[in-house]
Amino acid sequence: MRAGLPLALRGMRVGLLGGSFDPAHQGHVAITHAAMRAFRLDRVWWLVSPGNPLKARGPADMTQRIARARGMLTDPRVIVTGIERHLGTRKTADTIAALKRIYPGVRFVWLMGSDNLEQFHRWDRWQVIAKAVPIGVLARPGTRLSARHSIAAQVMRPWRLPLAQAGSLAARRPPAWVQVNLPMSDQSSTALRLAEGKRA
Repeated sequence: MRAGLPLALRGMRVGLLGGSFDPAHQGHVAITHAAMRAFRLDRVWWLVSPGNPLKARGPADMTQRIARARGMLTDPRVIVTGIERHLGTRKTADTIAALKRIYPGVRFVWLMGSDNLEQFHRWDRWQVIAKAVPIGVLARPGTRLSARHSIAAQVMRPWRLPLAQAGSLAARRPPAWVQVNLPMSDQSSTALRLAEGKRA
């Protein structure tokens, strides 16, 4: 195992929650724990990205973002990592491919909010991602219905699982995805950055 990479054993169910986490907030924590319950995950890794190509604004220093995220967590099953920096990857498709090579037998699930499903078709090689790992979609305020009618959702419709089968998602052969409805949190990283800027 490479230095700087988290430990995972064959057969473990590991959710991958990628993002800039700029900054991390209680909404991230809430959807993480909801995902662990809904998809019966053993671990969730927060993949703090060097940057998001779909966002014009560059994120804060990565070390600071990781430190803040770790400070919010008390559950040892949730691991904050700058794994893309260690792997030298910037695109989700490349990161997932690398993780599958490094961790054979680990059952990865890509986690995303319904707001990301809305724009998933804009991601680099998004269909490759969908064929590489099952996807767990977590409802976010204002995008629950629109995400279900998004371009990516329409293309992936044949592989959508009923809600009752969400717990088996990690064991499914991709493409497979399910959207779960969660208690809503309207907290966002953008709002927190604005609030912190006003206090500074």
